[in-house]
Amino acid sequence: MSFSCPLCHAPLTYSDKRYTCPQGHQFDQAKEGYVNLLPVQHKRSRDPGDSAEMMRARRAFLDAGHYLPLRETVAQRLNDILPASATAMLDIGCGEGYYTARFAEVAREKGAQTFGLDVSKVAIRAAAKRYTDVTFCVASSHRLPFDDASMDAVIRIYAPCKAEELARVVKSGGWVVTVTPGPRHLMELKGLIYDEVRLHAPHSEQLAGFTLKQAESVAYEMMLKGEEAVALLQMTPFAWRAKPEVWETLAAHSTFRCQTDFSIHVWQRED
Repeated sequence: MSFSCPLCHAPLTYSDKRYTCPQGHQFDQAKEGYVNLLPVQHKRSRDPGDSAEMMRARRAFLDAGHYLPLRETVAQRLNDILPASATAMLDIGCGEGYYTARFAEVAREKGAQTFGLDVSKVAIRAAAKRYTDVTFCVASSHRLPFDDASMDAVIRIYAPCKAEELARVVKSGGWVVTVTPGPRHLMELKGLIYDEVRLHAPHSEQLAGFTLKQAESVAYEMMLKGEEAVALLQMTPFAWRAKPEVWETLAAHSTFRCQTDFSIHVWQRED
């Protein structure tokens, strides 16, 4: 399978390192192997998504294995649900591909193709360079560049995507796996920034067109070096609130203890 045109939604045909739709819209494949399917008129900023600095910080942190238990748990759930007849799976908000590459191993055993999507061109370029067995694209998750009922499974780790879009692209009986912050996720980090640390609200998401089949949490304590704690803070949506002294305090730690708390939900597309 391939992509659909982000402008007119017709199927894209690949030839000579270029994707073309019947209407004549064209999208060149970059030398790294990815394709940019985010038209200028769909961008909300000049360079949407994570910056190069944020991407490098996240890659260093993830490569150190601190979120490996989460990656392996989601990979196991994917292995459990992906049928032997599967043809395609999608990782939404894939970033630089740390999770996607592991999911691709599972999909490959089932004979399925793996797609990775992110709005950040910097992250997708890095992912495509590193993981050549995944098909990556720069695109918006608000209108996924894929045909109706084309995906056997979609993984969504912290990434936004409307339920209607998930219902559109997932096959009948197919699956969506979501990961969201659990109540006590990164409490110690928040304690350095907020006067009053509030627990994350319990998961209350409902996905129209899907039935919740499984819910579980993955929680453990991390022992981080100072520079790793700094990298983790850079990855969070509340990093902008951190005062200079917070960054300095973190960097000076020889060991920083911080707890993780992830909520994993497995949803099945209703017939």
